[in-house]
Amino acid sequence: MTSPIVFVWENFGPTHADRCEALALHYQGRREIIGIELASKSATYAWNSESRESFQKITLFQGTRITDVSLLYRTLATLRACLSSRAKVFFFCQYQHPATFFVATILRMLRKRVIVMNDSKFDDYERVLWRELAKRLMYLPYWGGLAAGRRSIDYMRFMGVPPDRIAGNYDSVSIARIRQLAGVEPAPTGVPFADRHLTIVARLASKKNIAMAIDAYSLYCRQVESPRPLHICGSGPLEPELRERARLAGIESLVTWHGFVQIDAVSQILGHSLALLLPSIEEQFGLCVVEALAMGLPVIVSDQCGARDHLVRSGVNGFVVEPDNPRGLAFFLNLIGEDEKLWRFMSANALEYAKYGDVSRFVESATKLIGRATESQRVSSR
Repeated sequence: MTSPIVFVWENFGPTHADRCEALALHYQGRREIIGIELASKSATYAWNSESRESFQKITLFQGTRITDVSLLYRTLATLRACLSSRAKVFFFCQYQHPATFFVATILRMLRKRVIVMNDSKFDDYERVLWRELAKRLMYLPYWGGLAAGRRSIDYMRFMGVPPDRIAGNYDSVSIARIRQLAGVEPAPTGVPFADRHLTIVARLASKKNIAMAIDAYSLYCRQVESPRPLHICGSGPLEPELRERARLAGIESLVTWHGFVQIDAVSQILGHSLALLLPSIEEQFGLCVVEALAMGLPVIVSDQCGARDHLVRSGVNGFVVEPDNPRGLAFFLNLIGEDEKLWRFMSANALEYAKYGDVSRFVESATKLIGRATESQRVSSR
């Protein structure tokens, strides 16, 4: 067996496990896949940490969040786990953290191939020159990069990663797993058109722009005789404010607040949905778009969503709307909620586009980078 491949993430949510499992099944024992989980609890999400039998997962800090661990302790523990793996190729997320930078630098000095995983885009927010120059320094240890869509690939090039060592399709999920968890057939079959509701899957934070979505939904409710219910999956600091906004708009009886739910419940909710709404002000990618497409749902996203680059075609499998345009969003809700023929057309196209977000695409990109990295090591060792 050739040397292992190591992936380092802060916490192993279901999508991280999907990627490692798919890559392990691809290699079928020819390469061991090792996942290093820094902490068993995510600093951002309440998802359950996941493991799979197909790959080895190592958790450095059990029962805590990585934000509660000191810089020195995190650095030493991560470096020790990486060196113990005897791997020659490493994939790292969270390039911006000093511990990640220190470990990646040491590995590169030891002639390892270190690949950065990131889905940031230049248009995520207003950029400041000095900060961008500092980020370029943080990218120096990386031999290559695994990005998401077109805009994140362009940003990674801007950060100095050689273009021929960048691959896309970082953000992906197992389409088969989502459909299995849903428990119903994907649209346009399964749940009847008339019985489906609208859905938002997002953290209740300002950048997700849920306030605008509520305003748009309120406009939509005033335009139709029987508005479809809205289900919101997610938790966050803005929940009390958003609930009050819905109350003042007179739509609180039509909105169901699920709070944070695990991926099995999200899949089941999507299985009964008409469309997914994601009007974010800032959205590096938006994995819920892939999950929605997996269930045949048209998606209505803002032009800030990275997933829009290769997964959404406006008027084909969804609509793209400006994040400050509630009237436009309300128009699309009315259109797709009342026209079953249009919905079925978009649903069929959603199923077709789902494959572009499947974890198999991640495997294609990762194996390409692994092959190039391995070959470059052979050349440099001659």
